[in-house]
Order: sequence, then structure tokens, then C-alpha cells
Amino acid sequence: MTTVIHDAIPAGGESAGAATPPSGTTEVDVTAAVRDVARRAKVASRTLATANRMTKDAALGAIAGALVGAADRIVAANAEDLVRGRANGMSDGLLDRLALTPERIAQIADALRDVSGLPDPVGEVVRGQTLPNGLRLRQIRVPMGVVGMIYEARPNVTVDAAGLALKSGNAVILRGGSAAAASNEVIVTVMRDALTALGLPADLVQTIDAYGRTGGVALMRARGLVDVLIPRGGADLIQTVVRESLVPVIETGVGNVHVYVDATADVAMAVAIVMNAKTQRVGVCNAAETLLVHQDAAAGFLPAALTALSDAGVVLHGDPAAMAFAPAGADMVPATDEDWATEYLALELGVRVVPSLDEAIEHIRTWSSGHTEAIVTRDIAAADKFVAEVDSAAVMVNASTRFTDGGELGLGAEIGISTQKLHARGPMGLTELTTTKWVVTGDGHVKP
Repeated sequence: MTTVIHDAIPAGGESAGAATPPSGTTEVDVTAAVRDVARRAKVASRTLATANRMTKDAALGAIAGALVGAADRIVAANAEDLVRGRANGMSDGLLDRLALTPERIAQIADALRDVSGLPDPVGEVVRGQTLPNGLRLRQIRVPMGVVGMIYEARPNVTVDAAGLALKSGNAVILRGGSAAAASNEVIVTVMRDALTALGLPADLVQTIDAYGRTGGVALMRARGLVDVLIPRGGADLIQTVVRESLVPVIETGVGNVHVYVDATADVAMAVAIVMNAKTQRVGVCNAAETLLVHQDAAAGFLPAALTALSDAGVVLHGDPAAMAFAPAGADMVPATDEDWATEYLALELGVRVVPSLDEAIEHIRTWSSGHTEAIVTRDIAAADKFVAEVDSAAVMVNASTRFTDGGELGLGAEIGISTQKLHARGPMGLTELTTTKWVVTGDGHVKP
């Protein structure tokens, strides 16, 4: 079976942390080169295995300061990526994800500083006891070792992944894709230089972007050198990595996210939540893609909600009952099953009127990607039923879906949002980048 990694980096050009393969490089050469990157990462990770929190926090602070200091260089490189993205027909939502400004770079740096202020999970005692025979047991958190990231069009992920990996004691290997090639090259160079200036190995942060799709495949095959692989991007990319990787994968999912407005919902609250969930930032996985409305709330809620959404430029895809409430001049078209299945990442929204809470939950079970769902209601029993029966990584009650985010939930910058159930689920912060080991201490104990 042929493995395809989308969003490949074109050949040519220098990429920090990985040499550009020479003309005529074979798949065997690329595999060897990527495995060498992974070996260097494995060696570098040992430096952090015994590093204290002060050392790791200093690294994050140095990287944050270096990124802000290099903002002009990063923005200039990002402009190249944006020009290429527009020429290639990239959607507005993806262009928004790709875009960097001095303000966004400052926010990314602030997120790193926030992570440095979080407790270090390494060494935390998960549980412990003394057995009747006197053996003392501790289960403690330890780093994964080497974390691989394959992702698309998200230069902020380059920094988030590196920062979370370093704080949790891991080395990271990045495969960021062609859409953000120029941005990531400068960002990785800045981070590696900051590490070197502190006397830490630059190989704690490496990129294999120069090796394109073949390099991505080699990373997926580097079992034993790479401890965990995290894909982050479109559904095709994620499923390809999940299906083809020999390295253990934590699956981050697309966000086919729902907001359900119950019969008892406060109209003003519901409109505010829906507008925030859909329009605050459209190109993100926690933005709402489908609005479900109880039939008893439709007449009081939909005219105001659809008018506000239409005024904000949202294209509405409605079922017949929802279309009956469309305001004059609204851009509303009939919805199909394809709409219920779509993560738009754009100013588009599916709208359906449902006869009951049970029908809303059934719709979510059928079409949700398991990311985030929200209910707006004043009925405690309805909220409890929704929370109990909706099987998604995050469930919001009277709050916007935009809060499914590591920073918003107090985890610091996140490396992704897992929609699987092993080994992590929901926003993945520092703890999710660790595993555990058992420490058993005896006094000459032997098994009888």
C-alpha cells in the first residue's frame, strides 16, 4: 500500500535542523536521514530526563524572548507562505490559521511563558503504597522521550509542540508541511539558537520538512526511535497517519462541532453563544459547524439567531423547518447529509430544527467527530442527560464551544485535541505528553 502524506514541502532550500537532501536522493537515503534525526533526538532527550524545572523553564523563556525578537523575520517569511497559499486557492479559514502578525507572535510567546509557569509533571507521584511485605511502590510520571508531530498550515503549532515537549522533558521532531514552510524554517532556527545559547542541545527541536512526503513516511516508520506520533490537521492527514504509522499515534480529530439550543434556552444567551462559537474565529477545530434547535424554541430563537448570523456573513445550510425562519435576504440554502458531515472551517453553518432532545443527541451521535458539543438550556435535567449521553471529548453547558482549548482550560498551550480514548482525550497539555514508570524499593527482597 502506498502511503501519502499531504501538504508536502517542495524540494530545495535549507531547513533548520535537517539538511536538504541532495538532488537524486533516494527513499532509502531519506529514511536513513530521518532515522538519524530521530537518533539525535533520542540522545538529546536524555539531557532533559534529569533536567530540573528551572532549566526547562529557562529554555521556554529564552525561546519566547527570541521569537518576539525575531518577529520581523518571522512575519516576512510568513508573508511568503500567505502569498503561496492564496495562489494555491487556500480557504480563508486556513489562511487565518496560517497567518502570523507581531501580535500573534507575542501571544504565542506569552503561551510559552504560561507553560513555564505550570507545574512540572515529571516526577509527580501518581500513586504509591507500602506492600505487606515491606516493598515500597511509587508510580511516577516520566517523559515519553521523542515526540513526532505531523501537521498542516499551523506555524503556532511549531512553537506549541516544542514548548510542551521541552517542559514535559521530551525532544520533538516536527513535520510542518509546505503551507508554512518559510515560517517554520525561521521559527525552528530561532528556537534551536535559543537552546544552544543556554547550553542545551539544539537537537531537542528538529524538523524534517526538507524531506517532504518521503520524510513523513520515514517518521511514521521510525518505531523504537520515536516514542509517539501526533498528527494535527485535516481528516485525510490524520487518518493516513493513524492507518499507516508503525509508531504509536495519539489521534487528534477534526471538529464537526454542534451547538444545541434546548426548548428552555434563554434566547439572548443562546444567540451570544452561537455567534461566538461560529464567528469568533472560524478556522479552528472548536468552532461550531451545526446548530440544532428544539422545535419549541425555534420561533423565539431562530429569527434573531439567523439574522445575526446572516449579518455576520455566515452562509446558512438549513433543513426545511429552519429555512421557514430565514430572514429576508439571508444567504440560506437547503442542507444535505454532506452538510451535516462537514467541518466547514469557514463562515458556513448547518441549521436543523429537531423535535426533541433525544433527536438532537441522535443527530450528534450520527454526525459528530467526537470533539466538542454544547447545550444551551435552563433545564438541569436536560443538561444532565446531554452530558451523560453525548460521547465527545468535551461537552459544554451554557458556554461556547470555543473554550475547548488547552489555554482556556488552564493547561497552557496545547499540542492538540484528542478525540480518541487512549491514552489521552480532549486538549493535550503537559501531563498528556508523559507516561509512567513503577519504582519498587526493597531491602534485599526476593520472591519466595
